[in-house]
Amino acid sequence: MTSAAFNNNLEKIESLLFGFAMKLTHNKENAKDLMQETLMRSYKHRERFVEGTNFKAWMTTIMYNSFVNNYRKKKTRNKVVRPIEDYSYMIENKSVEGNGESAIVMKELTKMVGNLSENYKVPFELMIQGYHYDEIAEKINLPMGTVKSRIFYARKKLQGMVNNRYGGIENLRAA
Repeated sequence: MTSAAFNNNLEKIESLLFGFAMKLTHNKENAKDLMQETLMRSYKHRERFVEGTNFKAWMTTIMYNSFVNNYRKKKTRNKVVRPIEDYSYMIENKSVEGNGESAIVMKELTKMVGNLSENYKVPFELMIQGYHYDEIAEKINLPMGTVKSRIFYARKKLQGMVNNRYGGIENLRAA
């Protein structure tokens, strides 16, 4: 599809698309963002549009998929793995510097992470440093699924080491 044909078809349904974006987002600014993302994606891939098919359906499908992808992305980024109450033990003793037991436990945990094989240690350490899965995958040149899998297994291995050393996470918290 040429740029001119794309623009002609778009002019006919632009107000309908914005109405659909409003229906999905319930917010004018978010609808504008969704509209812009949809237009960018559809223009970029306009050669994939099959002439003689329904342009409106093609555009609304792109918009809906963009909306769902953004929704899922926001949902997983803001996801809390554990409630804050689970970490209350960390703030009970405000003085970490003067707590020798905590320093020893941290050294032991650091050593346990160091004992992981490079395949597990590198992605796990990057995750601890705050990198997202996609950033880790790009940084170490691996597929994101592989990165997620390695971090999962690193956690499992560390959990096993903590269970062997302390008899469980509860005993570690008491240390």
